[in-house]
Amino acid sequence: MFWYQQPPRNVLKLIVSSSTWSHNSYEDGYSEAKFEVNRESTDYSLMTIKNVTSKDEATYFCAASDH
Repeated sequence: MFWYQQPPRNVLKLIVSSSTWSHNSYEDGYSEAKFEVNRESTDYSLMTIKNVTSKDEATYFCAASDH
């Protein structure tokens, strides 16, 4: 599962990738302290944004892959 952020008038950025068999892998500039991802099963993932501020304004997307 992949989580992306697209701020207004900006490019799509990968935040984190997660799998059921390994730890979440955060991209530079993103952390679990801010973007907490829970993956309870192969077909369910929840991302929680902590301490939201106006800087977090964006459209967020998730994408799944079977690889």
